Amino acid sequence: MTLDMSAPLRVERAGPGGHTAVIVLNRPARGNAFTSSMRAMMVDAWTLVRTDDSIRCVVVTGTGDRHFCTGVDVAEVAKTGRGTAGDGPAAEEIVWSPFSGPVWKPVVCALNGLVAGGGLHFVADADIVVAASHVELLDPHVSIGMAGAVESVGLSHRMPLGAALRMTLCGRHYRMPAERAHQLGLVDEVVDRTELMPTAMAIASQICENSPSAVRVSKRTIWESIGRSRADSAEYAWALARSQFAHPDVAEGAAAFTERRQPQWMES
Repeated sequence: MTLDMSAPLRVERAGPGGHTAVIVLNRPARGNAFTSSMRAMMVDAWTLVRTDDSIRCVVVTGTGDRHFCTGVDVAEVAKTGRGTAGDGPAAEEIVWSPFSGPVWKPVVCALNGLVAGGGLHFVADADIVVAASHVELLDPHVSIGMAGAVESVGLSHRMPLGAALRMTLCGRHYRMPAERAHQLGLVDEVVDRTELMPTAMAIASQICENSPSAVRVSKRTIWESIGRSRADSAEYAWALARSQFAHPDVAEGAAAFTERRQPQWMES
């Protein structure tokens, strides 16, 4: 990925050992909205994260402090008469989500400003969400004639159904403050805007200290248990846990603990 600071989407390496990839949505003059031309950039970003074993965690944020992401650029929709996605299945078309990869490395969402419409993909599908205290979230799809759909379903998995429905059905008329989102469980931590990236990077650094393999298996276990019965999810979790037993990181972790040293994890 390019490090061109003017690129509409860029990926930077940060944190101890460069193990954290920071994905920056970089169209502040257009609300950090995405366009059809950015689809390939997003695919490349998630592909890099998935295939580069030295990347252990991801932080997604936007440029400036006014907007995190306002979803699809409405000017493009007005010009073309359609959104940025095609007619294929969600896993192929919704490239903004880490699950389109799929990416099983942890994703921390750092909300630096307004989140609207398709920008909610990042929130709904992140593992941990940190928001600056001035952030608001809204879903204007129905106000511009579009259905509030995939993002809304994702939101309903993270907060009460009524809250997801209010955001979806009221459209542009309802903005959820960060503190309310935190009360409902959509946002995990609310901080002053000056503490946003330090907090997100601290969380990423803590994750990066752990076994990359164990972290990926743990994330997959939790996400893929959603919608399963209690018994089925327990059996599925146990199967994934057993699969990790043979990984070298298990023996290394135990040895490092008893020898009181830092473990030397395998990258893959």
